[in-house]
Amino acid sequence: MAAEEGAMSPTRMLAEGHLRVATGGGAPADGGIAVRHLPHHHPAKKDGVGGITEQDNHEDVDSLPSQELKKLANGNNKVPGTLDDYKRLVVPIVEEYFSTGDVELAASELRGLGSDQFQHYFVKKLISMAMDRHDKEKEMASVLLSSLYADLLSSCMISEGFMMLLESIEDLTVDIPDAVDVLAVFIARAVVDEILPPVFLARARALLPEFSKGIQVLQVAEKSYLSAPHHAELVERKWGGSTRFTVEEAKKRIQDILREYIESGVIDEAFRCIRELSLPFFHHEVVKRALTLGMENISSQPLILKFLKEAAAGCLISSNQISKGFSRLAESVDDLSLDIPSAKDLFDKLVSTAISEGWLDASFSKSAVSEEEMQNTSAEKVKHFKEESGHIIHEYFLSDDVPELIRSLEELSAPEYNPIFLKKLVTLAMDRKNREKEMASVLLSSLSLELFSTDDIMKGFIMLLQSAEDTALDIVDAPSELALFLARAVIDEVLIPLNLDEISSRLRPNSSGNQTVQMARALLSARHSGERILRCWGGGTGWAVEDAKDKITKLLEEYNTGGDLGEACRCIRDLGMPFFNHEVVKKALVTAMEKQNDASILALLQECFGEGLITINQMTKGFTRVKDGLDDLVLDIPNAQEKFGAYVELATGRGWLLPTFASVP
Repeated sequence: MAAEEGAMSPTRMLAEGHLRVATGGGAPADGGIAVRHLPHHHPAKKDGVGGITEQDNHEDVDSLPSQELKKLANGNNKVPGTLDDYKRLVVPIVEEYFSTGDVELAASELRGLGSDQFQHYFVKKLISMAMDRHDKEKEMASVLLSSLYADLLSSCMISEGFMMLLESIEDLTVDIPDAVDVLAVFIARAVVDEILPPVFLARARALLPEFSKGIQVLQVAEKSYLSAPHHAELVERKWGGSTRFTVEEAKKRIQDILREYIESGVIDEAFRCIRELSLPFFHHEVVKRALTLGMENISSQPLILKFLKEAAAGCLISSNQISKGFSRLAESVDDLSLDIPSAKDLFDKLVSTAISEGWLDASFSKSAVSEEEMQNTSAEKVKHFKEESGHIIHEYFLSDDVPELIRSLEELSAPEYNPIFLKKLVTLAMDRKNREKEMASVLLSSLSLELFSTDDIMKGFIMLLQSAEDTALDIVDAPSELALFLARAVIDEVLIPLNLDEISSRLRPNSSGNQTVQMARALLSARHSGERILRCWGGGTGWAVEDAKDKITKLLEEYNTGGDLGEACRCIRDLGMPFFNHEVVKKALVTAMEKQNDASILALLQECFGEGLITINQMTKGFTRVKDGLDDLVLDIPNAQEKFGAYVELATGRGWLLPTFASVP
């Protein structure tokens, strides 16, 4: 398999739609057929972080110790703490799926991993592994993506996964000569299956270098496949495709089965016909069409409710498919209101009945709460949340203790108000010194990995931008500061450039907020923008980042040549950059490897940790940065990996590292 590289991913686009059927050149091992999704606008689930440089070797699986695998299997470490963990664990899932064709098993194992923020990598890994195999596996990969859409993979994750593939196509072609054409088919298939919006091609083209192979992929997808006569059928049959039903045929059969049931009332016959379709991952369409018929013909509601209740009780239709069918109808209820004026009231009653009878998860009513309804919920609760958030943020500015802040935020048990927290954080930081602004950006990066979805972060920035004119009355340079926060979020991969487009689309044209987004774009498009934006607040003290690094290097060199432990700690404290102490940890560990002076350096880290000078969060971040750079370090320090392993063992024993830190095998 080719080594893949996903540097800073410029994706995570919102897509709309769904679907597809069957396996490729052969049927799944269990004899059944898989199914693709029909178009619908499903609310995106929690998204994760942007692309990260990857080594995409199959040997990753072998490098995971068997004990660690057992821990993960037994639930002792259910959620991979890092992308490296996740990479190792998804490979066997994909391999097993290619062997068995069992979509349900693959979905269950992926769900068991958790780590929604890394699922763009699953998309990339699945397709890149299929690209190097036969048509059967290529078809199976497309079917699996379509089956997992919305249930486990959000449109943003699928878009980002494809963008990462486009960015790494140069490497893929080394081992897969026809990689350009194969990836073009995958993209065209995703568009036809409506799990990737057609606009993805235009947006991706704008983000790729003009003469790159990624551009070639998009051109082939558009001209050779999506623009061809009868392109949908052409793309669907490219790898063997379905030998049973087209989407429209499946929808028509479901409609006929339900109408016949309403006329006859014979439920067993209806169940038999649904079962014979062999489309378990398409049962959400059964639910949606049944509910729609019940709303169109009130007299048929008792039969419809009986049908759905017994189908759920008999496990003919899974609870997941039931919820998905209700979700799809919820998204189209406004359109239904044109033909059925009381559609919303009728739908609400159906939801209430289904929940009360126990065949629709009670959480559905919570997830169906609209953004407007969320904003109109208990003013008292919102007021309390804002007050508590203010206390938590003030405490963080004093302590720089990210884990403690996350614990406090979790204790509030109000994830629906995450955007409000973000707005409060940035507003308070804008009215303070550079140190607090830097800390706010650092915190946003941590929250995007731990608690906040991309949607939470986007909503928070939208709230900030909508009130930008009011904020400017108290903070004169608020627009420019907010533009820097937005640009920094992109550089830190908390957001991606395409998120700025969506944020802008939800603001009034020519408003102050929209102008601020344009300022952020301008900052990002400037030469050396990454370096400039990263040091826009000088690490919090007005210094450039490189100056701070230089000071850290000098104090470590002085300490290493016989300096005093207390003096070294004082110098670190005098830097006044607690949120940048991960650099101290990183440079200290590298110095220990180079100078062969482990004891002295480790004593310094122990003293800093013991005094609370370097927090567990900063310590973990420093170790992680060294781990990420080990491949380069071994070129100069042959025993770097062995040394680092010993440091990790010592640090773990002394409690320096967070439990989520994954040691190097």
